[in-house]
Amino acid sequence: MDKNTSKREYGCPVEAAIDIIGGKWKPVILWHIRDKPLRFNEIRLILPNITQGMLTRQLRELEADHVINRKVFAEVPPRVEYSLTSFGKTVIPILDDLCEWGKTYLKMNPGEHTKIDVCPEKIRLLQNRVNSDSDQSP
Repeated sequence: MDKNTSKREYGCPVEAAIDIIGGKWKPVILWHIRDKPLRFNEIRLILPNITQGMLTRQLRELEADHVINRKVFAEVPPRVEYSLTSFGKTVIPILDDLCEWGKTYLKMNPGEHTKIDVCPEKIRLLQNRVNSDSDQSP
């Protein structure tokens, strides 16, 4: 079923929640825009393995589901920022719990996973780097 053109039917609220914020990229995107708005290329730097097309699609779906805002600034070159809506901010405690659950899982099986390096310092460095470059957002 195409979620953009058809009425969605769910068997339970968890199914609805997973449809809206589930998948490989949406929770991670939401995690990174939880504290401050980010531009398209800032998100791409933080998530280097996501393609431009996939990021665009995920952002559009989150916007259509009223989880994020897309703010276009009347500037040249164009600037677009993504932030959580009031409704989107209600997912922050869920993301916090999911993060803690993930940490517990990783500690249970330390040899089975690669090191996770998403510390706030690294993110700030990446954001500072992209802020010095021009940003062209779809």
